[in-house]
Amino acid sequence: MPTPYKHNNTSVSLLRYHFVWCPKRRRKVLVGALGERLKELLREKATELGWEIIALEIMPDHVHLFISVDPDMAPSQVMHRLKGYTSRVLRKEYPHLIRLPALWTRSFLVSTAGMSSSKTVEQYIAAQKTRD
Repeated sequence: MPTPYKHNNTSVSLLRYHFVWCPKRRRKVLVGALGERLKELLREKATELGWEIIALEIMPDHVHLFISVDPDMAPSQVMHRLKGYTSRVLRKEYPHLIRLPALWTRSFLVSTAGMSSSKTVEQYIAAQKTRD
């Protein structure tokens, strides 16, 4: 089993963040093909940046993302990159989103998780689809 730790010239790290963010005005627009496309875009951008998505769940009015990133990337930078990229692409591909003043709110929740709580966070995110 590969180690979850990231190594570079001067450090070894294990940074895992649980993010939650919403569309502007908590609109329930993340459904159907748009929700699936959002998943694809998030995975595409994470791969491009060398990040690992551990768990991802798209709800109609919010997103749960559990991701492992490099130590030189602040949580606000992670959100800036993911929200900016997905908003640009989705608003181009789904013209009805242009009516919203912005796709995403400026706010987000972030919490950290190490090895001991990682399974708990993964189970929590996986259980989101079963909630009412």
